[in-house]
Amino acid sequence: MKIKNILYAGFSICSILLTSCVSYETSASYKKKSNSSKTSRYTYNSKKSSGHSSKKSTPYVNKTKKEDKAVVLKSEKANVSKSKDVKTVLNEAGKYKGTPYKYGGSTSSGIDCSGLVCVAFQKIDVKLPRRSVDMSNQGDTVPISRVKEGDLLFFSTGGSGINHVGIVYDIKQTGEVSFIHASTSKGVMVSSLEESYWKGKFIKAKRVL
Repeated sequence: MKIKNILYAGFSICSILLTSCVSYETSASYKKKSNSSKTSRYTYNSKKSSGHSSKKSTPYVNKTKKEDKAVVLKSEKANVSKSKDVKTVLNEAGKYKGTPYKYGGSTSSGIDCSGLVCVAFQKIDVKLPRRSVDMSNQGDTVPISRVKEGDLLFFSTGGSGINHVGIVYDIKQTGEVSFIHASTSKGVMVSSLEESYWKGKFIKAKRVL
């Protein structure tokens, strides 16, 4: 009887100890995971709330927008009398208004931007390179404030280099500069440097006459 009681007591004590160990391990594991998740959330939130990327990018975007609005592409050469050569070039280019765009084209059935410039200047026996990027190396560079009818305007509409050209067609009393060119979407047309698209693509102006 005494032996049974001793065995029963020993079994009870072992059971209690085993139960305590399991409870401790479970509790410790839960606390470890809980602490780990808290640390992870804190790290993520602190990075998110620090906003390093947003603080750097937001001023840059706003600054760019402000700079775009501040850009003024106007000429002071309104009502300047045109030479005979300039009138001939502009008249010839004007004949192509509405002509559809055709890459490499130089006729009334289809023409591209540099093709239009070439055929217009050929009327006064001025031969220019066929590509707009090569054309941009001809003549003298002039600031936009000094451009006149007949000057060439160069643009970068994609990539990092010059790939579009137009001829200054008219300068209004307000200084607004319009140019004739062969648009890929609408063919030969007259556009304004005050249009946001062309204002942002403009590179330089050259005078070859």
